[in-house]
Amino acid sequence: MLLIPCPYCGPRSELEFKHAGEAHITREPQVADDQAWGEFLYTRTNPKGIIAERWRHTSGCGRFFNCLRDTVSDNILATYKSGEPRPSLETSGEPSR
Repeated sequence: MLLIPCPYCGPRSELEFKHAGEAHITREPQVADDQAWGEFLYTRTNPKGIIAERWRHTSGCGRFFNCLRDTVSDNILATYKSGEPRPSLETSGEPSR
């Protein structure tokens, strides 16, 4: 079972959380046509490697937070509160939790 470290409550079971999509996306697009609007709503990066995601602690504090996760290993590298800048990861040593 995956433990996700909520920045408000501490480490909890993955069953307490809901994935809420990619983090750090501007929510107010400057688009006018249907194709650009559709791409804004549904097109995401989906990289192989580290991605910043939004999560919600639905069975705990109910708050949204951001998470850096490696999509290859499914390791959580860092979690941080919404509104905080994306942390830089250290290249040496174990992932921070």
